Formats: sequence, structure tokens, C-alpha cells
Amino acid sequence: MNASNRTARTRRRSGLTALALTCAIILSGCGLRLETPPPTEPVPDAAEVLRRTAVADALLVADQATAAAETDGIEPAIESELTEIAESATVQAEQLGGEYDSGLGDIVSEGSGASPSAHVQEQTPRAVVASLRDAATRTRAAADQAQSGPLGRLLASISTSQTQQARELAQLTDVKGPALPSTQIPEPADPAPQPSEGDEDAATQAAAASEAPVAPTGLSAEDLSALILAEDTAGYALEVRAAQSSGDTRTRAHDRAELHRARAQAWALVAGVDGTDQDPRRVAYDVPGSETPTTDLARDLETGLAQDYATLVGLAEPGTRAVLVALLTDSTLSAARWGAPAVPFPGLPEQA
Repeated sequence: MNASNRTARTRRRSGLTALALTCAIILSGCGLRLETPPPTEPVPDAAEVLRRTAVADALLVADQATAAAETDGIEPAIESELTEIAESATVQAEQLGGEYDSGLGDIVSEGSGASPSAHVQEQTPRAVVASLRDAATRTRAAADQAQSGPLGRLLASISTSQTQQARELAQLTDVKGPALPSTQIPEPADPAPQPSEGDEDAATQAAAASEAPVAPTGLSAEDLSALILAEDTAGYALEVRAAQSSGDTRTRAHDRAELHRARAQAWALVAGVDGTDQDPRRVAYDVPGSETPTTDLARDLETGLAQDYATLVGLAEPGTRAVLVALLTDSTLSAARWGAPAVPFPGLPEQA
């Protein structure tokens, strides 16, 4: 092909391109457009799915609690509790980042003929208890599995709040409250024996071990040492106060003292420091004097432990946080029994 022919073809191609652009502009001005694929919502990753689910649960609780609180003839105590639940759920949804809006929702719905669900949730105190219970279960599981430590910590706190509110509202309405997660600290796992061919018993034991609760991983020796010391300090302080008290206060302090001592021992086993020079436990600890009432001391000890467990949730590896989340809930509920007020984010002092 000679140079003159190449030049001619180049000019024709440029002319066609310009013609196409001109046609596109004209069609656009006439309200017409070339056929393009319909817009689609971006696909959320695993973290976003966990976040959106927790937000949806919180907003559902807020809507239900608000509507239930406005029901005619509702008892003042129940109305007050529902109002607090709605306010907590609203700020929890906000702290999680709120509802995701890509701006495509209306376009996608219009193009696909989709319509909002006609299902209407029941709006009664009993229904709010059920929604809180279900939300707490999902959010607790999400806290264990979240890849992000800070998100796991936030979800653990919210699930604790939901559990506490569900139990308190259940007591006011005479319905069954949610079951509490297990707080048993898993024992350190022994290396599993490799089953030989045809050894069905060994294979069954290995399978059971893989499904058993696991001790948290990702925590440093310093993290575990601080936790052992905190649990043992709480146990000692409550032992002293139990000996100085009587009646219900004595019983409650004694029971919690035994529990905290046992947890200190369990964590020492997990850390592998029991009976070694690295065991941080002491013979005795300083205990505030009688100017600090036993109820105040116990409340502060349990609140401090709740903060410790929330911190460790944020440090532990995904899939190994379940017992830490459960112990955050347990400490928060115990602090409430000693008079601590309910807050939207238990264990998170920065959110107070």
C-alpha cells in the first residue's frame, strides 16, 4: 500500500469516528442513549457483610422498640426500657457506619420492578426481646469471625449490650430471656495424635477435638499475664470483702471470688505459667478500705474486667475470640447486678 492510500484510509477512519461522536451527541440531546448495561450494586466483601448485618439488626431493634414504646396502655417501666433500647440501638448503628447507600438503589429497583418487602415486624415488647436475642447471637458470632480486630471488639460490645437489654426487658415482661454463651475457658490443646489406618477411635477423637472450643490465639505473654493478674486481684478483693460482709452481699461476693480465682488459674494454664517463675499471681493484694462500699468495689472490678476482655477481643485472632466475648458479657452482667448502669457500648470506655 502506497503512502497516498494509507493517508486516505486514515482520513476515512477519522471521519467515521467524528461522525460517531456527532451522532452520540445528537442522540443524547434528543433524550436518547446508546444501549448500556444496567447499573449494579457493588458486591460487598466479608467484613462489609458482617457490618451491614449488624446495622440492619440494630435498626430493626430501634424501630420495633420505638413503636412498642408508643403502644397505648404500656407500663411506664417497660416504656422507659424500650426507649433506652431504641436510643442504644440507634447509636450502635451509627457507630457501625450506618446503612450503606451506593446511590443506585432507586435506579436498580426501578429497572428490575423490585418493591419493598410487605412483611411487617411485630411491634411488641415480646417481639423486641426476640429481635434483641437474635441480633445478639448473630453479632456475637460476627465478633468472633471478623478479620478486623477493632470491628470484632465493637461487635462484641454491641452483642453484650443486646444480651443485657434482652434479659432486662424479658424480666419486665415475664418472658424467657436469651441463653448466655459459655464462659468456660478452654484448656490448652494437646497435640492431636495422628490416627493410624483403620484406627476409628483415634479418628473420632481427632474430629471431636477439632470441634471443641479453642483458647484465644494472637495474645502476647504480657496480655495473658495482665489478665491473670486482673482476675486473681478481683478474686482476692472479693474474698476479703465477703469475710467482712453478711447476708446477700457476703454470698454474692464469695461466689464471684471463687469464680475469679478459678478463671485466673485457667488463664495461667492457657499461658503455660502455672507454677513457674512467670506466674504473676501474688499471695496478697491491696484492697480499698471500708470507705469504699463492697457494692462499689465489686462493680468497679467487674467493669474493669469487662474492659480487659473487650481489649483482648480486639487483639485475638479471628475464630478464637468466642470465650473472650462471652466473658465480656459475663463481667458486664455481673457489674450490672452490683449497680452499674447499662450503656450502649460495654467494655469500651472511649464510647462512654
